[in-house]
Amino acid sequence: MAEKVTFKQSLNLFDGTMIVAGSMIGSGIFIVAADMTRQVGSAGWLIALWVITGVMTVFAAVTYGELSAMFPKAGGQYVYLKEAYNPLLGFLYGWSFFAVIQTGTIAAVGVAFSKFAGYFIPALTMDERNLLFQLGPVKLFPAQLVSIALIIFLTFMNTRGVKEGKIIQTIFTVVKLFSLFGLIVFGLLLAAKADVWSTNWATGFNMKFTTPVTDASGAKGWSAFQEPVTLMVALGLISGAMVGSVFSSVAWENVTFIGSEIKNPKRNVGLSLFLGTLIVTVVYVLINIMYLFVLPLLPSASAGTVAYPTEVAAPNIAFAVQDRVATAAAFNIFGGYGAAIIAVMIMISTFGCNNGLILSGARVYYTMAKDHLFIPRAGTLNKNAVPQWALWAQCIWASLLCLSGQYGLLLDYVVFITVVFYILTIVGVFVLRKKRPDAERPYKAFGYPIIPIIYLLMAGTLGVGLLYAKTKTSLFGLIIVFIGIPIYYYYAKKMKHASQAATNAV
Repeated sequence: MAEKVTFKQSLNLFDGTMIVAGSMIGSGIFIVAADMTRQVGSAGWLIALWVITGVMTVFAAVTYGELSAMFPKAGGQYVYLKEAYNPLLGFLYGWSFFAVIQTGTIAAVGVAFSKFAGYFIPALTMDERNLLFQLGPVKLFPAQLVSIALIIFLTFMNTRGVKEGKIIQTIFTVVKLFSLFGLIVFGLLLAAKADVWSTNWATGFNMKFTTPVTDASGAKGWSAFQEPVTLMVALGLISGAMVGSVFSSVAWENVTFIGSEIKNPKRNVGLSLFLGTLIVTVVYVLINIMYLFVLPLLPSASAGTVAYPTEVAAPNIAFAVQDRVATAAAFNIFGGYGAAIIAVMIMISTFGCNNGLILSGARVYYTMAKDHLFIPRAGTLNKNAVPQWALWAQCIWASLLCLSGQYGLLLDYVVFITVVFYILTIVGVFVLRKKRPDAERPYKAFGYPIIPIIYLLMAGTLGVGLLYAKTKTSLFGLIIVFIGIPIYYYYAKKMKHASQAATNAV
C-alpha cells in the first residue's frame, strides 16, 4: 500500500534560521577558547581562528544554498552527495552520520546538559562518589541517565509533529541568543578592563603553545610556552586549535535535512543557512572579544611550569578550571552568581541544540530508507507526518553512546572526515554544473566560483593540518567510513534481488 502520509511544509524562514542557529550553538562556545589558547597562545590568533571558522562556515552555507534549491527535499547532504557522485558516497555519508556524527553529537550535548545541571544538583556531577555501576571500562553515573532521559523526552516531543519540535526550537534558540548577547553586553559594560585588553593584545600573532606535563611527585601541570619551529608545526597547531571552533560551528547544514518541511524551500533553505550562520559567527567572535576584555589570556608568568589552577575564578583564559572560560568570565562580571548564570545558559543552550539535532537527523535515515539503503521501517511516517521509527532508532543509538562514555573520543575521530564530507559536497556544486548544466537552479551559489574555491582552499588546508596534528584520530575516522562499504553492498544486493523478483513476478 502506498504511503498516504507525507511531510507537511510547516516551517517558515524564521523557523529555518532558528534551526540553523540553534543546532550550531551548544556548549562549545563556553569552553573551547581555553584549549585553543593553549595551542596558539595569542589574542590575535584566537580571534583570527574564530573569524576564519566563521568565514568558512558562511561561505559553505551560501554554496550549499544552490544544492538545497536544486534538491528541496528531505535528506540534505546525503542527497547532494548521491546526486553529484553516486549512491555509494551518499550512503557512506549517511552511515557515518548515523554511526557517530549526529548520534555522537546528540549524546555529547546531552551529557553537557547534565554536567552543568550538576551545579544545582550535586548528585549529577561526574564524580566517583556518584558512581552507580561499573562494568569494565563502562561507568554509569546519574548524569548519563539524565542525558538519556533528555534525549528520550525530546525524541518523544518530535514524534508528535514538526510543529511541536519547531516551538521548542524557536523558544530555546531565541532565549540563548538573547542570553549570549546579554553576556557580551554585560561583560563589556561591567567587567571590561583596558589593561587586561592591552596586555592580551601584546601577544599579537606570536604563536606559542603548551603541552601537559607531570613532575616527579606526580603533580600535573603544563609546560612552558614554546614557539613553533616549522611551518608544519604551526599549521598543525592552528588546525588542532580549530577543532574547537569548527565543532562549535558545525550542524548548520541540519536545516537541509528537513527541506521537505520548509515553506518555499527553493528560497528559504538557502536563506536560512546564510542568516543562521552569519548570526552565530557574529556572536562567537564578539563573545571571544569579550573574554579578552575580561580575562587575561595567559598566566602572569609565561615561562617555567604552570600549575593547573584550582580556584573557581580562574585567572586566565588558557587555564580556566575545567576549561570553563565562560564561567570564569561570568564570575568577574556577576560575582558569586556568575557560575549559576552560566550553568543555566548552557542548560538552555544544550537543550535547544539537541532538539534541533534530533528533529533534523531522522530525516536523513528516512530518505536513505526510501532509497532502500537503510532499515525499511525508517522510511515510514506516523500519523503526525514525521519519521517516528527513525527518530526512535536515532534515540536508542545516541543513548547507547551516552552509556559508553566514548562519545567525546568518537567525535574527535570524525573531525577530519566531517571536513572531508564538507569539501566533497562543495566540490559537488562544480560537478553538478558540469553534469547537469541545464538543470533548474532557482538559486545559484553566491560568488561562484571564487567563494567556493576559497572555501575549498581553507578547508583543504585545515584537513592537511588535521592529518598532521591528529593522525591517529583522523585515520580512525576514515576507518569508520570504510566500514560502511560492505554494508552498502549488502543493501545494494538486497535491492537488486528485490528488483529481479518484481520483474519475474510481472
